[in-house]
Amino acid sequence: MIEQDLLRRFLFEELGVRGEWVKLTNSWQTAKLHQRGSENVQQLLGQALAAVVMLSATVKFKGSMILQAQGDGDIKTLVAQATDQRKIRGLVRGKDNVTEGSLEAMFGKGRLVLTVESENGQPYQGIVPLKGNNLAAVVQNYFEQSEQLKTRLWLFADTTHAVGLLLQELPTQTNDQSDWEHIEILANTVTEQELFDLDCEQLLFRLFNQEKVRLFDPEPVEFSCACSRPNIEKTLFAMGRTELEDILEERGVIEVNCEFCSEQYRFDKVDVENILSQNSIVNNSDTLH
Repeated sequence: MIEQDLLRRFLFEELGVRGEWVKLTNSWQTAKLHQRGSENVQQLLGQALAAVVMLSATVKFKGSMILQAQGDGDIKTLVAQATDQRKIRGLVRGKDNVTEGSLEAMFGKGRLVLTVESENGQPYQGIVPLKGNNLAAVVQNYFEQSEQLKTRLWLFADTTHAVGLLLQELPTQTNDQSDWEHIEILANTVTEQELFDLDCEQLLFRLFNQEKVRLFDPEPVEFSCACSRPNIEKTLFAMGRTELEDILEERGVIEVNCEFCSEQYRFDKVDVENILSQNSIVNNSDTLH
């Protein structure tokens, strides 16, 4: 059975190196269904989703990890999000047609922001410049600068799949430099086609058949949007009565479209009054007169 929509983690048992492999198929198809852009822009989104799934598995947390690339060029914003339960969603905003080139050519002057939003603590955020030929190089740069961990990343996407391979030295171990170099040399022989075509176990055998590799159980990945009517109602309540009534007077109805999944939410005057009334009671507010 062909592996798809799965994350797999692995460990070199005799070396201070760990790794991850991911292949997104249906989840990738669903995520890009709701996004516009030329093929090269869509491929960037696929790479970002593959990356954030693997990155979310490198840390223990309950919540979500968000990878955001933003700039002042043809692509304004690229967002990929993965939860600790491997639920993903993403969006890209910019010109419909973007000439393929370096990240600077597509994003202009920009930065990559990696945020961990944990239910149990304060958000953690790391930022690196958005420079180089591909997203993989930027993420590698992030780990080397922010985490001081040697990291290698391969990211590819086409119309069918988004795939990734990550190798990283273990953080709490005194690693032998030659061990890392040995694994990196072997991994550098991997091709884009192999990542698209091979299952994880096949790929690891082809690259590292002389090494003792422990492969962990597969973790399913799926597209899932966190938007909901109650969440949007909270946002509307925070806007306040005056602003909501101004919108209703101008448009007759408040329409909210989710940028991740294209779900549409409509609120008429009765809905808005109910939101303000219920929240006023809950918050013991004097908003309602």
